[in-house]
Amino acid sequence: MEKLRYERPVINKIQSGLPDKFGAKFALESKTEIEGHLVKELLEEFGSPLYVISENTIRNTHRDLYQAFSTRYPKVQMAWSYKTNYLDAVCQIFHHEGSWAEVVSWFEYEKALNNGVDPKKIIFNGPHKSNDELQASITNGSLIHIDHFDELYQIMHITKELSVKAKVAIRINMDTGIYPQWERFGFNYENGEAWNAINRIMQCEGMELVGLHTHIGTYIMSVSGYSVAAAKLAELAVRTDRKFEHKIRYIDMGGGFATSNTLKGAYLPGTDTCPSFDDYAEAITGALFTSEIRPEDMPMLILETGRALIDDAGYLLGTVVANKRMASGRRGMIIDIGVNHLFTSFWYEHVIMPGIPVNTDSEDTQICGPLCMNIDVIRQAVRFPLLQPGDPVVIERIGAYNMTQWMQFITYRPNVVLIGADGETYVIREKENIDTFKQSERVPDFLK
Repeated sequence: MEKLRYERPVINKIQSGLPDKFGAKFALESKTEIEGHLVKELLEEFGSPLYVISENTIRNTHRDLYQAFSTRYPKVQMAWSYKTNYLDAVCQIFHHEGSWAEVVSWFEYEKALNNGVDPKKIIFNGPHKSNDELQASITNGSLIHIDHFDELYQIMHITKELSVKAKVAIRINMDTGIYPQWERFGFNYENGEAWNAINRIMQCEGMELVGLHTHIGTYIMSVSGYSVAAAKLAELAVRTDRKFEHKIRYIDMGGGFATSNTLKGAYLPGTDTCPSFDDYAEAITGALFTSEIRPEDMPMLILETGRALIDDAGYLLGTVVANKRMASGRRGMIIDIGVNHLFTSFWYEHVIMPGIPVNTDSEDTQICGPLCMNIDVIRQAVRFPLLQPGDPVVIERIGAYNMTQWMQFITYRPNVVLIGADGETYVIREKENIDTFKQSERVPDFLK
């Protein structure tokens, strides 16, 4: 067993963590391996920093969420949110589990097609769709979720020249008691916009209204908002049936489920406050069952959950670059993971752990990235043991958005590795190098 390093005792002011009546207690565990693979060996083989994704965690989480809903409701369909993590290998895992594709751009639409998704199982969301994109997706039989009246009129015009009807739904924003209310996307429920849109669609020969959609926000900690939203969509479905004798095929509740990450400024950790999948399922399905929709007419329930399905499956591994003492007296630790790799560090107090065994001594530490930018701070203040240059660190729950919102800024983007269900490691996105950019950039002859 490796002998632990000696660390001198330090007395300092508490700048992170909350003491209780017994004083301040801190216990920071190490993360030396991921599913049987040593962190140090992963970094040696694939380079530092390194993204690691667990196939087993993705599949198990997807099955847990599906079970929570399908045991309560007869018709449930998952639709993987491409913007959350659109690496092809990740999307394929979700599609193998039965998920459709939910996309918000033509780039994502083409990715879904390239992944072999049936166009009829692609939900095309988002506030901007060009004429060509709408025409192609309508012809393909995809589900078009209309965001605003201009798009509705755009589809009306396009369908006059097509021999197929556009299968459409409308996105609806509403007051669910969640603050701030998301009002930027879709038609408003309270002021009658949504009902107005439904009436216009129902009287257009080129469109078939197949669904109603809402997405009430992101990282929603209160499940009651979903009860309100489901009830309001159900009410619109009932009104549509009564007036037009037309039954809505599906209600799409979007996503927004929280994960166990801790938001900046939160008093309690996310592991203690995040609702369970059962909590969300009970709120949504309960509202649908108690609505006035007849039992034989219950629509399919679609979920576009992204963050809650992939966050726990992702790890970001890195290496300590240096230690320094700040002017304030706080210890500073520089690692080779920057905010360009970890975009969600602007939202979360990410759990960061030593990748080697350490003792219990720790000190208030500011953990910074390698970028020559003052904002490159991974944790402003966290109790952390002293690590030496070359020692590994591990950041948990980074699977959502960090591989779609990452920035090619100052440093190359690193390898992404999948630990498969068979226990083997697979590079699913290769690290960048100078040739990555030479392929796309052009220099005029007069500058050469």
